[in-house]
Amino acid sequence: MTGGVIDIGTFQLFAAAALMLVAGLVSWRLALGQEKAIAVATVRAFVQLLAMGFLLVYLFEYQSWWLVLCVLLAMVLCATQIALSRVKGKVGDLWPSVFISLFVSALSIAFIVVEGVIQPDPWYSARQLVPISGMALGNTMAAAAVAIDRLFADMDSRSDEIFSLVALGATPREAAMPSLKAAIGAGITPTLATMSAAGIVQIPGMMSGQILAGADPVIAAKYQIVVLLMMSAAVTLAIVMVCFLTFRKRFSPEGYFLDRGLR
Repeated sequence: MTGGVIDIGTFQLFAAAALMLVAGLVSWRLALGQEKAIAVATVRAFVQLLAMGFLLVYLFEYQSWWLVLCVLLAMVLCATQIALSRVKGKVGDLWPSVFISLFVSALSIAFIVVEGVIQPDPWYSARQLVPISGMALGNTMAAAAVAIDRLFADMDSRSDEIFSLVALGATPREAAMPSLKAAIGAGITPTLATMSAAGIVQIPGMMSGQILAGADPVIAAKYQIVVLLMMSAAVTLAIVMVCFLTFRKRFSPEGYFLDRGLR
């Protein structure tokens, strides 16, 4: 055991990879063509998580405020790239908008939670700041990708309506507002569903991890409540920011809605 946690042997760890055969067999049997993607995702999960584990061991021992902030910045950069890779349609240059949205929403909310609720010493304690920020980033990243997809798909489906609204004198924001509302609502829904199911249908990740580590279940539940509320705030802020920063990509600088051939 390590710090109250039962260690997983190397053989058992790699044997667990056999669980991915379920997804692989389904993909092969139904001719989904996802076998390579499943194998790559499995290898990446192994390599990235083990690398993060070794990095955190070093970070916990030799942490400094600038090193912790560098790790957080690298996490935001990676989250931005992954979020953009999940956007289906090709939409201008979204990189700056997505980066700003994830950076501000995830890190600001994470800092508020860590410094205002957990209050570690020192304030930049990697043991609290990095995992909390990682959870916030993971959720905002997925929500931002969903929101962007929904936003532009909805605007495209309303193209005739938007053309008419702009021709009648509506501003781009006024013409796009129904799509903005639909995208923000779609992005928030999964987080609300997770909060509704917590404690009844599932024991969420942080609470499960702390219980496995030997923590008091009530204390673990308190941490999980804070994390769920944090994720709700971070996701909402990220979705609102990314939608309002990107919807103008469908309009010209003069405010005209761009037809598909002009984008």
